[in-house]
Amino acid sequence: FFSVMFVTMMVLCVEPPNHPRPHIIFIMTDDQGFNDIGYHNRDIHTPTLDKLAAEGVKLENYYIQPICTPYQIHTGLQHSIIRSRQPSCLPFDLRTLPQRLQEAGYATHMVGKWHLGFYKRDCLPTRRGFHTYFGSLTGSVDYYTYKSCDGPGICGYDLHEGERVAWGQGGRYSTHLYAQRVRKILAAHDPSSQPLFIFLSFQAVHTPLQSPREYIYPYRQMGNVFRRKYAGMVSVVDEAVRNVTYALRKYGYYKNSVIIFSTDNGGQPLFGGSNWPLRGRKGTYWEGGVRGIGFVHSPLLRRRKRVSKALVHITDWYPTLVGLAGGNVSRMDGLDGYDMWETISSGKESPRLEILHNIDPLYNAARHGSLKNGYGIWNTAVQAAVRVGDWKLLTGNPGYGDWIPPQMLGNFPESWWNLERHTEAKKSLWLFNVVDDPYERYDLAERRPDVVKQLLARLAFHNRTAVPVRYPAEDPRADPRRNGGAWVPWEGDEENWEAFYLRKRKVKKQKRKFCKMKSFFRRLNFRMMSNRI
Repeated sequence: FFSVMFVTMMVLCVEPPNHPRPHIIFIMTDDQGFNDIGYHNRDIHTPTLDKLAAEGVKLENYYIQPICTPYQIHTGLQHSIIRSRQPSCLPFDLRTLPQRLQEAGYATHMVGKWHLGFYKRDCLPTRRGFHTYFGSLTGSVDYYTYKSCDGPGICGYDLHEGERVAWGQGGRYSTHLYAQRVRKILAAHDPSSQPLFIFLSFQAVHTPLQSPREYIYPYRQMGNVFRRKYAGMVSVVDEAVRNVTYALRKYGYYKNSVIIFSTDNGGQPLFGGSNWPLRGRKGTYWEGGVRGIGFVHSPLLRRRKRVSKALVHITDWYPTLVGLAGGNVSRMDGLDGYDMWETISSGKESPRLEILHNIDPLYNAARHGSLKNGYGIWNTAVQAAVRVGDWKLLTGNPGYGDWIPPQMLGNFPESWWNLERHTEAKKSLWLFNVVDDPYERYDLAERRPDVVKQLLARLAFHNRTAVPVRYPAEDPRADPRRNGGAWVPWEGDEENWEAFYLRKRKVKKQKRKFCKMKSFFRRLNFRMMSNRI
């Protein structure tokens, strides 16, 4: 994930800062819904996150992307996810945020989930701006065994240290393991000698739903078993963040640090998440898919202990953090994001007036959409969404659009989740005032055709700068069975791969047992990772 805020279309000038450059700790969770944090929902116990947010700035008009990796139209990755066997990754000509921070003199470290492609070594985190990396490369792994599957029988080990497979970590819960690694990085670095950037990318609370039992027990009264396990996983994340912030204080970073917390997309109610009272879920362009949890905690904030309603998008972190690092952001016309530090820190008005949520020309076309229905401006069969000011327009098939209370059972037939789509089968265009109607209950498309035309024109305008979609066919050479039982780069590298296979025989034995698993959670995970997301 994190790709949108990594990306820039121009060379960035880095100038010496006129202030001490802060240590930056960016913490991201996977599939945590809008209703899955204590300050939005008392049923979820997150005392650390609640306190950090309360003492910092809560971003309550904060937008993310609808699926695991935040793609956008300027990367060519605006359709679906990068699957494990696809020869694809973040385009090589795009400079990432950690690369810019390295140029500004930062030590950069990543811990956790990458999911930006790995078919070549040049795609790996250590080749895209991170001095060190520890985590998983694929989209979903077992929290204890670090096994990852990309379809029935296509399974392999996925935990990496730098550019090598980190064998021998099985049995250690990933959220604990990642927090421990961050603490080791903080303990080994001298905060007074060099500014530090850490990207802590938890795989939690993505499926599979796994948590140590002691974290589930406080939620034993929840009737929905999926929700109970999911809530336990959120509590583990909260404890991990507590341990990281304790280390920041212990080792002398805290007073000159900026802590950012963000989700990557909306929650998945089918697997215990909740976006209530927002409409929709992960993978959709409704508010439940694209409106996320976010806050900034820092002693460097000028105005703390407040709630910000300023419009902020995940792409804004790139110029914001480069600016904090001392980069010149005054001429960054080629970026999708804006420098939001004065907005967040001092409460100034947001420079952002609109958000292009996405345009996906490969998604299933809406049956009743057409250029005619789009007033000759835009083909409403195309899946797209844009927000301009208070208004939000959706075209095509925006995805499952019901409102799902958090205790709704998660184990009824999967086909039931599609009922809402059929209730408005002839629609391909929606308009909402998301300030007056944040829950998207009152479609104003027929009453305000003037606004519809203006926003359709904005979609057409943005689409002129879109790069072609890159979604290559899966490569059989990626199969872990051909690569020593692990997910590793498989193309364009003539080096001896035996260094990756030091435990080849033992892994092969474990692989057979793992790939025979037919559990309910795993089957559902395959479906969710498909193009029907």
